[in-house]
Amino acid sequence: RKRVARLMRAGGIAGYRKRRRVRTTVPDQAASKYPDLMGRDFTADAPNRKYVGDITYLPLADGSNLYLATVIDCYSRRLVAWAVRDHMRTSLVVDALRAAARTRGSLKGAVFHSDHGSVYTSKDFHKACKDLGVTQSMGAVGTSADNALAESFNAAFKREVLMDERAWPDKMACRRQTFRWLTRYNTVRRHSYCDNLPPNTYENHHTPAAATATLEPAA
Repeated sequence: RKRVARLMRAGGIAGYRKRRRVRTTVPDQAASKYPDLMGRDFTADAPNRKYVGDITYLPLADGSNLYLATVIDCYSRRLVAWAVRDHMRTSLVVDALRAAARTRGSLKGAVFHSDHGSVYTSKDFHKACKDLGVTQSMGAVGTSADNALAESFNAAFKREVLMDERAWPDKMACRRQTFRWLTRYNTVRRHSYCDNLPPNTYENHHTPAAATATLEPAA
């Protein structure tokens, strides 16, 4: 081990260290359960049909966290909306979903897939889905593969933004860098699923202009 460390230092190579984990999925055993309408099939034949979402924590240097909620379109892998807050209350995911509705104009008839976190099984989130015409879908409890698209998005985001850092220095830097990466993800970053095109470009090339609108984060 010492020899490997010495060679790494000589070559200017740094290892990737996993950061502390924060539990963002807290199931409510008494809450309503919804069927898995995805079956690990994270594809769609058109935009605005199938979405996945998740919450990930954004660690700060002072030991606190911000939390990012996402809404991703399965057709183009486009991040249609997001919300960043200093809490994991239900309003975080409701705000993200409503922002997606504003971006798309309507979510009526769409499916939204998530894990069994208490914010997603809550009555308030169910009401928001019902009001927007969205059908809820959930994978099995404790099975990350059932929401693999959202999980892989979160992993790529943290890996590419934080790199070998353990945390953002403060809230302002975190929000700024998060906004920059999320915007770049949609407009510049090439995605292998999208024929190596950015999600926005892929969607614009394959769908009518009316189906695409500027991404809108939650206010």
